[in-house]
Amino acid sequence: MQAKKGQAIKLINKDMLMTPNISLSNALWGSNSALRHGALVAGGIAMLALSAKVAVPMWPVPITMGTFAVLALGAAYGPRLGLATILGYMLLGALGFNVFAGSGDVSGLAYMMGGTGGYLLGFVLATVLLGYGATKGWDRSVLKMAGLLLAANVLIYLPGLAWLTVLYDMSAVKAIEVGMVPYLIGDAVKLALVALLLPMAWKLLKRK
Repeated sequence: MQAKKGQAIKLINKDMLMTPNISLSNALWGSNSALRHGALVAGGIAMLALSAKVAVPMWPVPITMGTFAVLALGAAYGPRLGLATILGYMLLGALGFNVFAGSGDVSGLAYMMGGTGGYLLGFVLATVLLGYGATKGWDRSVLKMAGLLLAANVLIYLPGLAWLTVLYDMSAVKAIEVGMVPYLIGDAVKLALVALLLPMAWKLLKRK
């Protein structure tokens, strides 16, 4: 009986790996358990919060790993689970928990309405886009994943830069100069890492 059960699980996992419309998290841990989903959301929120506090020295500005976590989780979790995770993360931040990069003396809604507010909205938009792309199987190809990540970065910067122009009454050119250009090198590094890691994870999973 146990052997038959093991064979059934293997067949299910194999079928899931061959299905293009599932996320990596579903292929790894299944998709029907509410408890499992809750654990993934909680783990994802913890990863986002911890990553936001990690800064890697880089020129011209340090690389903060919060965006890396947003991109990776968005692609790995799929649209629904990813959206639940990023909204849970935003809710904790709105309640005053120190989960954002640079939050400390200023936290909660006051922090979220500051200079990073537009980028936080972009995180939500990017997560949904990445999750949707994962359901199309784009996270299994390095080139498709890279293109998807570029589009996600655009969705992060558009509201981020727009909010800077409103909040600080600056021109679009000035907003790009201070709110995007210094971070492009770090963004390229993070994009490359995620574009390689997700397809690599699928390959390893199929071999296993």
